[in-house]
Amino acid sequence: MLNLARLRKMKTKRTYSTRTAAAKMRVSFRTLNRWLADGKIKASKAIKMPNGRTLWLWIQADIAKGRRVKAAQHPGPKPRAGRR
Repeated sequence: MLNLARLRKMKTKRTYSTRTAAAKMRVSFRTLNRWLADGKIKASKAIKMPNGRTLWLWIQADIAKGRRVKAAQHPGPKPRAGRR
């Protein structure tokens, strides 16, 4: 079980929630969750909560990786095969 008091006392790097990390990457919360599900990006720490959800903690290096993933995206419809 997660002990929040102990987690706060840990001397670790600054961590961000998924919503805050998404804002820093300039993508939506849904997009960041989709990238997590697709395996395009991984958070530094995943904490399983008692209610079955996962709390993802992000550090600045993860956010920089997310920005690189975003830069590699090519939005829009894919070209159709066989058409010129």
